[in-house]
Amino acid sequence: MKKSRREFLKTTTVAAKALGLNLKGKTKTIHHKTVKPMSIPILGGTGFIGPHMVRSAQAHGHVITLFNRGKTNAHLFPDVEKLKGDRENDLESLKGRQWDVVIDNSAIRPWWVRDAAKLLVNSVDRYLFTSTRSTYADFSQIGMDENSPQYDPDPTAVDERRRLSYGEDKVLCEREARKVFGNRTLIVRPGLIVGPGDNTDRFTYWPVRIDRGGEVLAPGDPQNGVMFIDVRDLAEWYIRLIENGNTGSYNALGPQAPLSFAEFLYGCRAVTNVQVSFTWVDTDFLLERELRPYRDFPCWMPAEGDRLGFQRFNLSKPLAAGLTYRSLAVTAFDTLEWYKSLPSERTTELKAGIKASREIEVLMEWHDKK
Repeated sequence: MKKSRREFLKTTTVAAKALGLNLKGKTKTIHHKTVKPMSIPILGGTGFIGPHMVRSAQAHGHVITLFNRGKTNAHLFPDVEKLKGDRENDLESLKGRQWDVVIDNSAIRPWWVRDAAKLLVNSVDRYLFTSTRSTYADFSQIGMDENSPQYDPDPTAVDERRRLSYGEDKVLCEREARKVFGNRTLIVRPGLIVGPGDNTDRFTYWPVRIDRGGEVLAPGDPQNGVMFIDVRDLAEWYIRLIENGNTGSYNALGPQAPLSFAEFLYGCRAVTNVQVSFTWVDTDFLLERELRPYRDFPCWMPAEGDRLGFQRFNLSKPLAAGLTYRSLAVTAFDTLEWYKSLPSERTTELKAGIKASREIEVLMEWHDKK
């Protein structure tokens, strides 16, 4: 029998788990190798995840080179070597160099990976490609891992420079990297990447909305799962994987212990002192009103049908490879503080999440129905 919502949402237990408090034992300690400084070119490096990787690498004494078009956040890292070029048609500045490991964060087209990999195959020891969880073709199974079925896209799209769906293109990107680098390839497939600097607001919506206070529409079943990865945890793990000589494929999701959506919301609630109440609205009621999971309610995906396992991956392999997590409270607090530091024109309206006026309308309909 399911627990009642009153039983399930006991504040002490929910908040403690969401805040990352360890109630049942000691946290696993990860011991890191001492390694010699490496030279690491990052293809991209100035968007969302790149700067965190640069800082993490520099903190470990590694030497970074950035390759990009010089159009996004060009002011960052004035003391880092920057090579200008274009993944589509200009890799000239990468020629004739030697590095240890390349991090490819920017490729969304398989021919970008093909061309860069062929050029760098004798210039670097390993190729780390940032892929995505979206390469998987079926999320209906709980406990998916790195061996779960991926899309099988038409390979002729690469030579034809024909764009496919995001997930299919990323599958082809992975294949192109492996064609050239073989067992020297390292593939990381993150899920939703969150934290300070995320301009999509896909996670940011929740701490910002909760900090606004009042009655918050909470979607679906409180026990539904949620998975994401703090960009800083991802960046630190990338450097750990590089230093430890890892190759192969890894998913990048968290947290380590299953997190329910109720625990997620109460974890965000714990970083603000405003008056907030959560009203849980049934999934069918929301879907009937064409309110979309992951869009109108970021991070939320109903655990049913072909998305039953979307928020319940098996994390054994990344954990064994040293992936660690900061608490939800830290991620939520830092993200909220970052958002508040942005110019007012940026924070006028969130880029993701249900609009405030629509949220009020739906809540009124829900209460009228009850």
